[in-house]
Amino acid sequence: MAIQRDELLRYLETLLQPHRFKDYAPNGLQIEGKERVQTLVTAVTADQFAIDAAVNAGADALLVHHGYFWKNEAPVITGMKKRRIQALLKHDINLIGYHLPLDCHPTLGNNAQLAALLGIEQSEPLEPGEELHLVHRGVLAEPIRGAALSALLARRLNREPLHIAGHDRPIRTLAWCTGGAQDYIDVAAAHGVDAFLSGEVSERTYHSAVEQGIDYFACGHHATERGGVKALGEHLAQMFDLDVTFVDSPNPV
Repeated sequence: MAIQRDELLRYLETLLQPHRFKDYAPNGLQIEGKERVQTLVTAVTADQFAIDAAVNAGADALLVHHGYFWKNEAPVITGMKKRRIQALLKHDINLIGYHLPLDCHPTLGNNAQLAALLGIEQSEPLEPGEELHLVHRGVLAEPIRGAALSALLARRLNREPLHIAGHDRPIRTLAWCTGGAQDYIDVAAAHGVDAFLSGEVSERTYHSAVEQGIDYFACGHHATERGGVKALGEHLAQMFDLDVTFVDSPNPV
């Protein structure tokens, strides 16, 4: 059963509350397509792989975590950007993107989905006074050594993480923030957790981990952010009886 695009957008605005966030890209409808949506493709990023999949599926909309028109992005539409946008316009496919709102949603968000995937208990904001709850902390059901946690992450995320060992004690408490949030390691260390998980890593991350006695796991930006948009698509399929397909672009980063 198809839904009016604008009705779908109103529902997403209520669900994800993008007005609460000062984000790096526009949230919501980024490229206008068909007025009605029945077939929806979801993906982490609106790359050419996801766009081609949406075209092949006859999709009315492509819903992503990483869309277009980022802050400080070149404003011209040339090259790769031109080819992507041209394909969406040619096939009248709506592009809908939600960035920070999809990181932070308490049940459908990337952080919440990562916690569920790893069996993290007692999840709560790392800093209770921080309104948007971008960084979370929790407790594992059983303490686990760093090497064993690294193996668990590899199995659950289908990607081998980079593990920086800051200590040799078992890990029980940890904090996490999906994507490119490696610099929150210092905040996590200040809160005394055993480990911090994120997507990416920088040269300085190694020193922060070793010198502050906290384990760090760089689990992949793409891998840690599959969960939110996939869960959101499944939610919309149930709510509105839409045909929804998650497309996992091959991205090892």
